[in-house]
Amino acid sequence: MKTINAAVYETHGNPADVLHVESRPWPTPGTGEVIVKMRAAPVNPADLNQIEGKYPIKAELPATPGFEGAGIVVDVGADVKGLTGGALVILPHNIGTWRDAIPVRADELVVVPAGIEPVHAAMLKINPMTAWRLLHDYVDLERGDWLIQNAANSAAGRAVIQIARELGYKTVNVVRRSELIDELRAEGGDLVLVDSENLRPEVQEAIGGVPIRLGLNAVGGESALRLANCLAPGSTLVTYGAMSLQPLKIPNGLLIFKDLRFRGIWINKWYDHATPARRMEAFQHLFEMAKHGLLQTKVEKAYPLTEAKAAVAHAARGQRSGKIIFQFAA
Repeated sequence: MKTINAAVYETHGNPADVLHVESRPWPTPGTGEVIVKMRAAPVNPADLNQIEGKYPIKAELPATPGFEGAGIVVDVGADVKGLTGGALVILPHNIGTWRDAIPVRADELVVVPAGIEPVHAAMLKINPMTAWRLLHDYVDLERGDWLIQNAANSAAGRAVIQIARELGYKTVNVVRRSELIDELRAEGGDLVLVDSENLRPEVQEAIGGVPIRLGLNAVGGESALRLANCLAPGSTLVTYGAMSLQPLKIPNGLLIFKDLRFRGIWINKWYDHATPARRMEAFQHLFEMAKHGLLQTKVEKAYPLTEAKAAVAHAARGQRSGKIIFQFAA
């Protein structure tokens, strides 16, 4: 009997401890479904949080993790229109991509145009789309405008740099380690600074007092407060992560005297509420950038699914240079 491997956890806990790989029968497509043979799937912080039981979406146990991934359509069920075998597709976020093959409703897939490698397609749905929405949904920026972000070396932060450069926006990129400065500048970051208590005067001196109207926060705590202090009156700080596990600490004066706006985004909810046309409109921009090499997520190491425990342990380490991914045989 033909089988697949699937990563599974039956209880919440440390991912390297609770995750295992098991064999399952090869899936059969139902009506309106196709079978997608996986080609690549990243290990994102949200995946680890879900296995730990710390994510808002808690799958019914036992569960297969994986919010993101791309694969090839290899079998088509009845009543499927407009999708044929051989198509490279991006999978929906609620399906569990860490397995060799998956039955998926055809109308939930995003077809990837030619010219994009499966590894890059597998990582377009969360971080680049989050970056795209951060740069379009909160402040109407114009070419030459500045924005500021922390965690600039994260996958989402690097996507912000790449997309902002293409749109003509300038970025102040805040990091924790000085060795990242040259690396992020080479990727297009206009200004890269190490986070410190002197962040505000350093930013003002470097950009000549030009107002910054958009801040992007993936850290929280004191780092988020330092970003807020760099913003002009009436500006917006958008939070999309909480790497420090510390809440935002916003003094009353920033609300009263600077009238700052504080917003948040969870990309899963954006997908749930966006129309198919709105999703595809955003994907088309990301696809064009990816095809021309303007939007790529760095990979530190690829693992086979059989080494799932090693992969999640690696992904949990700090100071990585890129994503940890599962890569599946063609």
